Amino acid sequence: MANSTTKKVSEFIENFKKETEALVTNIFPQKVLDIEEVYRKMIAEKISAVHEGINIPVPEPIVSDGDEPSTKKRRLENNHSGALEISGTPVLVFPEGKVSYNHRIHNWAESIKPLIMDLMEHANMVKMWISFLIPKIEDGNNFGVSIQEDTMAEARQVETESATYLDQLSRYYVTRAKIITKIAKYPHVEDYRQAVRELDEKQIVCLRLTLCEMRNHYASLHDIIHKNMDKIKKPRSGNAENLY
Repeated sequence: MANSTTKKVSEFIENFKKETEALVTNIFPQKVLDIEEVYRKMIAEKISAVHEGINIPVPEPIVSDGDEPSTKKRRLENNHSGALEISGTPVLVFPEGKVSYNHRIHNWAESIKPLIMDLMEHANMVKMWISFLIPKIEDGNNFGVSIQEDTMAEARQVETESATYLDQLSRYYVTRAKIITKIAKYPHVEDYRQAVRELDEKQIVCLRLTLCEMRNHYASLHDIIHKNMDKIKKPRSGNAENLY
């Protein structure tokens, strides 16, 4: 039973090494071209085109009988510490229906997200592939091993950065939602509406940068592995039998 399990694991490792080598050799160059195509389409659009209206109307001011602005909309209250507080507009329902996300940014994010997840998976595969190729520890003749370790560190860094790309997407939606709630409470304050426009512009720039960095990661990994393929696969040519 143990021998059968060991054999299956050995077969898995060998198949995994062949699959990852083919991935680096054939898929990585195509990924560079695919991401570059998406990037070019994205930068062809003007940043100002990302702006969308916010479905929260500005209510008409309520005027009292004496033609004085009503204090019901905006009043000063004393809190427990004696400081003055400004109360906003009570929000029960949105008269125009729900306030949606920015559709243009959402569509770009949904198209980029699978590319990010692919990069994470591919970087992890490269990391594991090289770890399977590292020979037993021995004194001397470790130049090839140092190349393996440097390449594996590069793949690990790419994997980590890919995770931050996904985190940036979720943080954008949370930040935008917080500003939208401010607009709902203080619909007359134009600064909050401008903050949403600025945030949307910033996000589209971040998505462009993400595409650019992903393209560079694929190109960099392919380049460093292609240039050092012999040393990565056989860091000690005389000790190939010691690979595990």
